[in-house]
Amino acid sequence: MEIRLNGEPRFINAANLTVAGLLEMEQVPSPEMVAVQIDGEIVHRCSYHDTMVGDSNQVDLLYFMAGG
Repeated sequence: MEIRLNGEPRFINAANLTVAGLLEMEQVPSPEMVAVQIDGEIVHRCSYHDTMVGDSNQVDLLYFMAGG
């Protein structure tokens, strides 16, 4: 399937990919510090293992950063 990950096209060879699986596949450091948005909708962290990523989805990984 093809998705857009943070604006970049990405081909993924997986039929049943969850948000949690995508975070693992992308080796996201500190996934507890990342918010995920699919097609403009925030995915609740408690749903990462149940929410499927589908063909043509726009997925954005939003990183929280502290600053001053």
